[in-house]
Amino acid sequence: MAVYLTDDDVRSLLDWESALKALHEAYAAPVSEAHFPPRTMARGEEEWMRTLSGILPSSGVMGAKLIAVSNGKRRGAYLVALFDLETTELVALLDGRSITGFRTAATSALAVRFLAPQRPLSVAVIGSGFEATNHLRALASTRELTTVRVYSPSPASRARFAGSFTDLAAEVVPAEAPEDAVDGVDLVLCAARSRDETPTVRGTWLKPGTTVVSIGSTLPEQRELDPVAIDRADVVVCDLVDEVAHETGDFIAARAEGLEFTDKLVSLADVVSGRAPGRTGTDDIVLYKSVGSALQDLTVAALCARLAGERGAGVSLDARISRAFQEH
Repeated sequence: MAVYLTDDDVRSLLDWESALKALHEAYAAPVSEAHFPPRTMARGEEEWMRTLSGILPSSGVMGAKLIAVSNGKRRGAYLVALFDLETTELVALLDGRSITGFRTAATSALAVRFLAPQRPLSVAVIGSGFEATNHLRALASTRELTTVRVYSPSPASRARFAGSFTDLAAEVVPAEAPEDAVDGVDLVLCAARSRDETPTVRGTWLKPGTTVVSIGSTLPEQRELDPVAIDRADVVVCDLVDEVAHETGDFIAARAEGLEFTDKLVSLADVVSGRAPGRTGTDDIVLYKSVGSALQDLTVAALCARLAGERGAGVSLDARISRAFQEH
């Protein structure tokens, strides 16, 4: 029977090391572009529904993640459905909130593994919410950190964030301004858009050799990086190249200013599989830009479903979905 996993179930089953390993294997494996088509987006007046679907042969599943958002009510919900690749039977329904957090942060940590210098890192975190927290946890699980500075507009929020990481070997220190957080660090984690959609990180703040992870602007109307940051980047590694280039506010704004960046764009899959280099010089400014992908969602959801089966987690669903073979 299929299994239903709540957000609590997901968080009890997943750990950063397992998620990072599964994503590394998924990105290194050959995958057809047809397996993961462009996402679709239905828009209303103040609401939208996004669908990310795909086929993951290495895990024996196909499925989709649905994201329902009401901007007017400031609410959102995530659901992942997995089906057996051969029988088409429903395998699992999963609350997708923590899956989204795990897959985004673990994929960023995977990108940092390939793009940042192989030494202890000083880090700036822009943002103090759910994604910022997950990203620092994922990064700390795989890399040695020397110092961490965090900025968010609210002093109370950045103090709370810093206080939640007292278990790290590196001290997490609140910064009074974003440029103070970014000044001189090896790695910048951008995990917060400004409320008025002006950029939160500016290219003039970046020292040569900086690695930047940007995950907070995934729609045309959203901004996180200014055009100078994109112009100064020597390479831009993307989880989905076309969507980063054409459907994120950062790159739309850069194109509007006449910047040409197409020859900088490289897919994360090509970097992980060795088909393309990432960082080629110690002074390169390297940008990893993520919009999220079905490959990430399905990989982490399939891992979660497998672990649930091994550990007897979740609620069994005696669900039967009508199946029929149709000739076309």
